[in-house]
Amino acid sequence: MKNVFSKILVALFALSLTSQLQAQTQKIGTANVEYILSNMPETKKIESDLQVYEKQLRTQLESKGAEYQRKLDEYQKGVQSGLMPAAVIADKEKELMGMQQSIQEFERTAQEDLQSKSLSMLEPVLEKVQTSIDKVAAANDYTYIISTHVDYGGSAIVLYSKNKDANDISNLVLKDMGIVVPASTTTPANTTTTPTNTTTPTNTTTPAKTTTPTKK
Repeated sequence: MKNVFSKILVALFALSLTSQLQAQTQKIGTANVEYILSNMPETKKIESDLQVYEKQLRTQLESKGAEYQRKLDEYQKGVQSGLMPAAVIADKEKELMGMQQSIQEFERTAQEDLQSKSLSMLEPVLEKVQTSIDKVAAANDYTYIISTHVDYGGSAIVLYSKNKDANDISNLVLKDMGIVVPASTTTPANTTTTPTNTTTPTNTTTPAKTTTPTKK
């Protein structure tokens, strides 16, 4: 459904753009924000900081998982020995279920915190990029600057560009921000390497999903 909605928006945008171009001649340029971000030292610093933060969260999660596993082993040994009273068994099962839920909740909030921190750290960087895009576009008399990176619906914003490289201002934006790009570097037309998506913790370290105690 999201992809369909995205394609509809792209189609409407293309139709609107065509109508405007027919009405008057306008200078339209492109910019690859993903490419610009990937060349900014601020973005690389953010990625490094997020990796450290993710490692801290993962260490806490693994510690909680290890404690859960230890108590689960104690519970299972007690049940198998036949010496653990029914009341104690019930208490330990209740404790294990609580720990299991706590681990799952921690994992969920950790993912949300990581995403929120990523967006918060990127916000001033994106504002800096936008300011530079505005400056470069105005200096070069562009009417519109359109993004060329692949959006989250899987479709590129720009459907066609006759002289893509000549109209792309990405390197001019980097130059405006004082960032030197090697002469051999070319601006990629489509990229999907968003910094905020490279450090999201996975669900592979949650013991709660594989070690649920069974009631005797």
